[in-house]
Amino acid sequence: MSENQPTTMAEAYDADGAKKIKWSAFVEGQLADFFTGYKLEKMTVEDGFGNKAKLSRTKDNAIKVEQSSTTLL
Repeated sequence: MSENQPTTMAEAYDADGAKKIKWSAFVEGQLADFFTGYKLEKMTVEDGFGNKAKLSRTKDNAIKVEQSSTTLL
């Protein structure tokens, strides 16, 4: 194997080096795209850190988003 290739899953995914985005940006971007792409009617998501989002489709085919987030100070 090449020296640049990861040998373990931990090496393959470096969480510290991963690009971090805000919860609201994730919900309104990637999550909404997934919801639309798979033509879902309802979806609930939680990230394990207190952030939650509910997506549902309205009668006129719009997406209703309810989200909450937790911030530690």
